[in-house]
Amino acid sequence: MGILDWLRTGEGKDAVEDGGSPDRSRSETVREIVNALNSLDRELARYIALYAYILGRVAYADLEIDEKETREMERLVVEYGDIPAEQAMIVVQMAKTHNQLFGGTEGYLVTREFDQIATNDEKMALLECLFAISASDESITSVEDNEIKKIAGELHLTQHDFIAVRSRYRKHLEVLKKREE
Repeated sequence: MGILDWLRTGEGKDAVEDGGSPDRSRSETVREIVNALNSLDRELARYIALYAYILGRVAYADLEIDEKETREMERLVVEYGDIPAEQAMIVVQMAKTHNQLFGGTEGYLVTREFDQIATNDEKMALLECLFAISASDESITSVEDNEIKKIAGELHLTQHDFIAVRSRYRKHLEVLKKREE
């Protein structure tokens, strides 16, 4: 059984065998987004679904996803997923909705899945995108910054990796703007 079949049907025998429930080892959110991307290669669709959800996780860290963040998410999904804008809009909308409804309960699970399939370079690219989304309104709040740091840890990126990317967005960090005032 392929991974998308498993995500669609919820039949995760490995999850049950290791004492967990199928819900713990896969995300309903990812399954729904993957279904919207059926025309893509299965592994690419899964990758994009995970990627979009994590982007939405940071965009919604401050309990609001504005239009600039939405457009930046769509642009990044088109760029990194190499999919048409129409599909990117669907992916982003679904990721936004699910983050608003279930963000706290599924964020770690989705990020853990991405960590398992992504290379270090892909994780670093995602980290860059997380800061780009957060800075799309020219302000990275402490809540957003903390969420990005949490995600970086879940992706097993180092503190050095986090700081290296964060330093490129220094002018948008609200915590530093307040010090300068």
